Amino acid sequence: MTTEQPRALVDLHGRSPWSILPPLCLGFFMIMLDTTIVNIAVPTLVRELDASLTEVGWVNSAYLLTFAVLLLVSGRLGDRFGPRPVFVVGLVVFTLASLACGLSGSVEALIVARAVQGVGGALMTPQTMSMITRVFPPARRGAAMGVWGAVAGVATITGPVLGGLLVETVGWEWIFYVNVPVGVVALWLAVRRLPVLATHARTFDGVGVVLSVVGMFLLVFGLQEGETFDWGTVVGPITVWSMIVAGVVVLVAFVLWQRHLGDDALMPLRLFHARNFSLSNVAGFAVTFAMTGIFFPFTIFAQLVLGLSPLHAALVGLGGSLLSGIVAPVAGRLSDRFPAKWIVATGFAVLVVVVVWLSAVIRPDVPVWQLVLPMTVFGIGTGLLFSPLAAAATAGLDQRNAGAGAGAFNTNRQIGGVIGSAAVVAMLTSRLGVAIPAAAQDAAVDLPEQARAPFLDGFAQIDPSRWSAGDGASATPALPDSVPADVARQITDAATQAVHAGFSTAVAQTLLLTAVVLALGLVASLAMRALRPAQHVPAPAPGAGAPAAGASVPATRP
Repeated sequence: MTTEQPRALVDLHGRSPWSILPPLCLGFFMIMLDTTIVNIAVPTLVRELDASLTEVGWVNSAYLLTFAVLLLVSGRLGDRFGPRPVFVVGLVVFTLASLACGLSGSVEALIVARAVQGVGGALMTPQTMSMITRVFPPARRGAAMGVWGAVAGVATITGPVLGGLLVETVGWEWIFYVNVPVGVVALWLAVRRLPVLATHARTFDGVGVVLSVVGMFLLVFGLQEGETFDWGTVVGPITVWSMIVAGVVVLVAFVLWQRHLGDDALMPLRLFHARNFSLSNVAGFAVTFAMTGIFFPFTIFAQLVLGLSPLHAALVGLGGSLLSGIVAPVAGRLSDRFPAKWIVATGFAVLVVVVVWLSAVIRPDVPVWQLVLPMTVFGIGTGLLFSPLAAAATAGLDQRNAGAGAGAFNTNRQIGGVIGSAAVVAMLTSRLGVAIPAAAQDAAVDLPEQARAPFLDGFAQIDPSRWSAGDGASATPALPDSVPADVARQITDAATQAVHAGFSTAVAQTLLLTAVVLALGLVASLAMRALRPAQHVPAPAPGAGAPAAGASVPATRP
């Protein structure tokens, strides 16, 4: 039996193509880690920065928004200036912004630093997929994407575990400081190992950049802040719904402008003529939506209702993190042998079952082991998704548009995270406003008659976003000194019981929204063409000859 090293599509001066993966994977690990690591610190940030649940939601949304909006630009920058320099610049920006996040003394400063961090992440992400696509031969690309997918899956699920450990031991600031030494090592490896690849002259689509930024901001702001403004007026004649509608209109204008520019567009629509590329984008949207849609409400429930510490709450998902890291490389290798659609569809089916399972078992007195089981199976689902999905999306990308294709795929994937963050916060807050007062009605039945009306009034007058405090103290009416101690204790216990019961109901209902989106991803994956790996050959760029599979593309050594 002989082992054959995969032959690179570029000249790496005797090095294996696998040598480029360490810096790419380290950079990508930090990016994916920071999409979920903040979730475990939400209650701590609410308390220590004196912020509302909606404000802390923007700590995630600011990162995801700048990340998603700029991915298209950075994909084109990689085509124009080469993946290596754009990746290095992004790595520097991300590392410095992580330091600024840890030094933030207010929620406003943290949101700004997270937005800059998203800029760095956006510069790096398309370059990881683009470089793997351009360096690895098609027959080994799935295995390389398997490693890349393992990093994505492990980082996404490890975020809460690592975040819980850091929050509980050294403070929330270290969920950001941890990126600094990793970023320095990744930078050293990037400068030494990443090749300088051929570039292609590109025009800069300034109009497209403006339209995409404005459209996404209006849409996400409307979804995220809708509950804050009671879905009414924001300022003057501007309403929440007018911002959402304006955002959709601007994004439609963006698509029409891209169609007008053709191959010079920020996001060439020709890429979406390929059925599997289009459906991979829908599936990528769904899985990133799910990551936010599961972890944000689940981690709050585990800490505020079950009373778990940040670390113990995070350890609920440890088994899933380990399984994801084991399954993802296997899934990548399988996508080199079998059509990726079946692997992706299996992953989505597992996740739909897991989320419905979680929604069914969540209640204030649920034993922790009943949460550990579905969260462990969750790791299998994510492990099956990331690398085969990336392989399905990049199949057929030519050298000229590798960066644009990777940028478009990652943009739509991250838009799922942005809209997921906004939609989940909005739905959770909305359901809290209904479920907690309803639970208060049930809890009031056992109270003395004279205490019932003040008790219910206390719940009716509270902003639902402030219930992230996790107990009923803020809803308990002020009691005169004449109230017997045992009655006062009964009222306080009833308030806590109402908040916990209502919170559990709201979280379970919010998880069902995620299940619906995952079902959409399942449908998209089943609708893909069952391409054999041998059919995954880069298509020639229009008007230019693309290298045949296995042909060498000159690259200069740094």
